[in-house]
Amino acid sequence: MTTFVLVHGGWHGGWSWRRVAPLLRAEGHEVHAPTLTGLGDRFHLARPDTGLAMHVEDVITVLELDDLRDVVLVGHSYSGVVITGVAQRCGERIGELVYLDAFVPQPGQALLDLVRPERRDFYLSAGDEAGGIMPDPETAMDGWAVTDPADRAWVRPRLRPQPVRAMSDPLPPQPVPDLPRSYIHCTVKPGTDTFTGFAATAREDPSWRFDELATGHDAMVTAPAELAALLRR
Repeated sequence: MTTFVLVHGGWHGGWSWRRVAPLLRAEGHEVHAPTLTGLGDRFHLARPDTGLAMHVEDVITVLELDDLRDVVLVGHSYSGVVITGVAQRCGERIGELVYLDAFVPQPGQALLDLVRPERRDFYLSAGDEAGGIMPDPETAMDGWAVTDPADRAWVRPRLRPQPVRAMSDPLPPQPVPDLPRSYIHCTVKPGTDTFTGFAATAREDPSWRFDELATGHDAMVTAPAELAALLRR
C-alpha cells in the first residue's frame, strides 16, 4: 500500500481529485486530498495575508497529524511550489515528489518569478479585497483544455479566487532534500505551454522520472484513469 497526498493547483480545491482518489483507494492505497486555505471548501477562510507559508503548513499538518510517512506527495500546477516548501520542512516523511504539470521552483523563488512578466504584473494588480484573483472561468478552462461540456459544468462552480500572496511569497532559501522526483507533463494545451521548460529540464535529467499524458492541464479531471495508472507506478 502506498500513501498518496494529492495537492491541488490554483483556483481548485481537494474536490478536483474526486475522480482519481477512488481509483487509487480501490487498489488499497491510502489517499489524502487536502484543500488549501482560502480555496475550495475553505474559501471562507481567505484573508489578505493568506500566503505560501500557510499553504505549506496546511499540507504539513496533514502529514504530522495523521503521522504519514514514505508519502508520494503530488503537486498540481501552482502546488509544485507548495510541495517543494513541504519537502524543505519535512523531507523525512516524503518518499517521492511528483510534479503534475507543475512549477518547479528553486529555494528562494516565488511562483511569480517563474511566469511571464505581463502575467506577473496582472496578478499583482488584480487582487480583490480578500487578496484573491479570479480569472474568467470560461477563459481559464479554455487554457487548461477542459473541453468536455460536462467537465466544464462540474469545474466551473467550484473554482475560487487564488490568494495572490501564495504566488508572490518566495520559498525559504534553505535547500530541498535529495528526494526521488517525477514530472508528469500534460501535452494537450492551446497556445503557450507554461510548463514546457520544467518538463524539458526533468526529461533531460536522469535523476527524474519523466512521463507525458496526452491530455489538458487538469489531468485529474480530463484523464483520471490514465493519471491514476501513472501514480500507481
